[in-house]
Amino acid sequence: MPEPIFPIDTAALIATACEAGEAILKIYNNPLQAEVVKLKSDASPLTLADEASHAIITRNLHKLTPDIPVLSEEGRDIPYQERKNWEYYWCVDPLDGTKEFVNRNGEFTVNIALIHNQTPILGVIYVPVSRELYFGSESDGAFKMDGQGNKTLLKTNKISSEWTAVGSRTHSSLEEEQELAKYPVSRKVSVGSSIKFCLLAEGLAQIYYRHGPTMEWDTAAGQAILTYSGGKVTTPEGLPFLYNKESLLNGPFLCSV
Repeated sequence: MPEPIFPIDTAALIATACEAGEAILKIYNNPLQAEVVKLKSDASPLTLADEASHAIITRNLHKLTPDIPVLSEEGRDIPYQERKNWEYYWCVDPLDGTKEFVNRNGEFTVNIALIHNQTPILGVIYVPVSRELYFGSESDGAFKMDGQGNKTLLKTNKISSEWTAVGSRTHSSLEEEQELAKYPVSRKVSVGSSIKFCLLAEGLAQIYYRHGPTMEWDTAAGQAILTYSGGKVTTPEGLPFLYNKESLLNGPFLCSV
């Protein structure tokens, strides 16, 4: 995968994800603010934390790379005619796992990805509650960073038997059960948000199949991190899993090591 023709300030990008995560955590730890939940037009929840994180990330990305557009879940609906010719763009989910936030189980993340010609080439995922950060790009590789700044190299675990499968805490389907039956899965783990991609990148799981539905900002950062840790994300048929489609709704996908 090509690297950007311009340098990306990795430290500033990581700092942005952490700043957004800390803003989320501040609201999460304030019962009066955490309980403020609105419903969007699609009936999905919107919290004060979604809005605060979106404001921080978009402001910082516009400063960091003023010429690269930002597509965020909480931003304006950008028509396909406007974005179809984008070579690069940021794909952002300011708070992935809003339902997990509302349910107070801690399994929510900040997702920031850089897309080049429909393919994620850089990804950052920050887990506010644990203060763990996952990163992946061609130049920096894939690594996990704890709250003290200690880095651990991420590498998938290509064991041949007794696979661990990860799945959604709130969504499942018969199709997913049927797909997983094709593999030597001996254990299944349910977890919220993009943490599922991180578990594969860390070598703690081997497969994640999702029949749907997800949006592009749910998967882009996780795809980059998993790719640079040695895994892959494809369609169930093994074709490339692409972004900036006319519809931002994802089809089924398979993550494997």
